[in-house]
Amino acid sequence: MPEHILAIDQGTTSTRAIVFDSTATPVASAQVELSQHFPQPGWVEHDPIEIAEAAVSVAKQAIGRAQLAPEDIAAIGIANQRETTIIWERDTGRPVANAIVWQDRRTAEICADISRGKHVRDIRQVTGLVVDAYFSATKLMWLLATIPDGQQRAEAGELCFGTVDSWLLWRLTNGAIHATDATNASRTMLLNLHDLQWDPEMLDLFDIPEAMLPEVRGSADDYGVTEKSVFGTEIPITAMAGDQHAALYGQACFKNGQIKCTYGTGAFVLANRGSTPPIQQSGPGDTGLLATLGFQVGSKKHYAIEGSVFVTGATVQWLRDGLGIISNPAETSDMALMAGSNEGVYFVPAFVGLGAPHWQPYATASITGMTRGTTRHHIVRAALESTAFQVKDVVGAMEGGRTNSNQPLRADGGQSNNPFVMQFQADILDRPVEVAGVAETTALGAAFLAGRGIGLWRSENEVNSLWQASARYEPSISESERTSLYAGWLDAVRRSSSTI
Repeated sequence: MPEHILAIDQGTTSTRAIVFDSTATPVASAQVELSQHFPQPGWVEHDPIEIAEAAVSVAKQAIGRAQLAPEDIAAIGIANQRETTIIWERDTGRPVANAIVWQDRRTAEICADISRGKHVRDIRQVTGLVVDAYFSATKLMWLLATIPDGQQRAEAGELCFGTVDSWLLWRLTNGAIHATDATNASRTMLLNLHDLQWDPEMLDLFDIPEAMLPEVRGSADDYGVTEKSVFGTEIPITAMAGDQHAALYGQACFKNGQIKCTYGTGAFVLANRGSTPPIQQSGPGDTGLLATLGFQVGSKKHYAIEGSVFVTGATVQWLRDGLGIISNPAETSDMALMAGSNEGVYFVPAFVGLGAPHWQPYATASITGMTRGTTRHHIVRAALESTAFQVKDVVGAMEGGRTNSNQPLRADGGQSNNPFVMQFQADILDRPVEVAGVAETTALGAAFLAGRGIGLWRSENEVNSLWQASARYEPSISESERTSLYAGWLDAVRRSSSTI
């Protein structure tokens, strides 16, 4: 049997494919940037056709660079940007509109109206989520209201809804399979987190016809085979998972309490919480963290608690493309060190509001504390520090305000390669940070799940034995300095939110 796995990792800013061998070692990869469309302030869209074509293109390139034939690929695993919402025609497979990206805030007012109503508690209890434009349900509502005859066509079964995993699956199988995995479904605000089925109450609340929804399957499951014309042969698709859930699996966080953070466009902190949905009570005391499905292999379900930070790596991208004060993200670590300290400068990157645990959709980005002595090095340092501060916000909420622990934070994604960010993260958390040996842990998780789906790896213990760290950072600053730095951050967040 072939022993190579192809992982397709379709992200917010790029699409990549990586071929892994039976030891979970990356053999070859390919990547292409994804066009971003901003038709109005707060709106973020992608072209679904570009997404699908890029996924096939990078997959073929990765297979070729690995000097393999498509027949040498045992299975495909898909990881994807979550919550991003796509509608297409069932008969033709054509998208009826651009994809509305998870960052998009156009439905913030809809969410505000719902939050003022009587359903907030039910939504929290059933789905594990807070009411926010982040999730798919209100994006789908908006699309059905704006597409000509959208609601009527959806009720007639003429339209299909899917998050990016479903869309890629539809394209790869030439419309043979309309399905999603339970992790992606748990991000729509339409899934009952307890039984992992579409919830009639939520569908009624958001006026979503069940006829347009995909079938919900496990993270490692049978998703059919690619249509022969795609790669020249049929390749089994045996795993799909939302990117952060794939990363949780790729980080081998299989025990209750293990925690990981993926540093990408945003930062996403997930902690394994075992086999029971960690639903929080709405109202006073609600930390704003999300209950979600971690992953499902066979009948075994692992739940997780999550805090989503909307903008981290995208801040560095803005320093380059918006301000023009850096030419390459790689230079930011040295620039931050050259500054010596932040000199009281704080950067709150609330370009699309603030996510967990604040959930301030109208907060605006700000840089505070600047003086005539402020240089671009201080701004770069403040931008990098903002990533670590936001992750501390989330970890503190997860652990009741206590972040110091001997339990390491497992880190992956782009900024895990930035020594300054990782050291400052360990310092401000007062706990070790371990950087994954395979930086693209999202793709690794998709590969692990796909391998589990075909029996290449037969247990979580076997997967765990393949995980390794490339670096470990230990806390190195005093408690007084940590407290002072974080107090300055919280004050900057209050200022940013007070502009509402």
